[in-house]
Amino acid sequence: MRLSTRRKVITAGVAFFALAVLLGELYPIVITLVNGFRRDIVILSGQKFAFSQITTASYALVFQNRQLMKAMGNSIIVGLVSTALSVGVGAMAAYGITRFRFRGRNGLAYSFLVFRMLPQMSLVVALYLMFRGIGIRDTIFGISLAHSSFNVPYVIWMLIPFFTAVDKSYEEAAMVDGCTRMTIFRLVFLPLVAPGLVVAAVFAFINSWNEFLYALILTGTKARTAPVAISSLIGGDTLTWGQMCAASTVMLMPVFAFTLAMQKFLIRGVAAGGVKG
Repeated sequence: MRLSTRRKVITAGVAFFALAVLLGELYPIVITLVNGFRRDIVILSGQKFAFSQITTASYALVFQNRQLMKAMGNSIIVGLVSTALSVGVGAMAAYGITRFRFRGRNGLAYSFLVFRMLPQMSLVVALYLMFRGIGIRDTIFGISLAHSSFNVPYVIWMLIPFFTAVDKSYEEAAMVDGCTRMTIFRLVFLPLVAPGLVVAAVFAFINSWNEFLYALILTGTKARTAPVAISSLIGGDTLTWGQMCAASTVMLMPVFAFTLAMQKFLIRGVAAGGVKG
């Protein structure tokens, strides 16, 4: 087989495999979108989809649910706050690990990675007792802090390749001009690693937006987030699948809009990280 023919076959195989994975990933989303426009009784009856079944009744009930809308707002606030905390702390940690030489530097970096691997269930009880003791349980700040705890290690390891790739000449030139370490970090490094910051921010926001376990245990009624509020639509003898699918679709919109708005920077950041790392 000629080399060009072999390449075409490999390319076609990879494309087919990628398409199959994409369809598998999109299938649950399509089912959710479709069922959001169907009545609960139609979904439970197992009827095949027909255009005559389309209705916006489930969406109307979702938008009239004040507790659910409040939870959506809480999720947006928690996502933004935890993302800001995670990217801010993670960027400073990544800068310190890559630009300073000290004993145990590699061990410290890997300790963040090990911490990220710990299951949430092993930490949530300790967080619950600690937050209750200091009075921040069921608060926006408390759940944002909890989300930052698993986002910070993720951000650190995502940003390390970007900070490592910055040439030392920039740092040396800034020092000659009399800049302090904080000034160098703020005015030199942050602009240079901006694509990486955008990538880290997008993934940190998505992680926070989709998080369920911490929100379930560390919140009550005041700081409840969207995943917990949506799960409460089904309980006991109530099977509001239509409302649940409609609420899940609404929950997709902020993440979709945020990711779409950052698409250009996201692609640049991922490409730069893959090359520089």
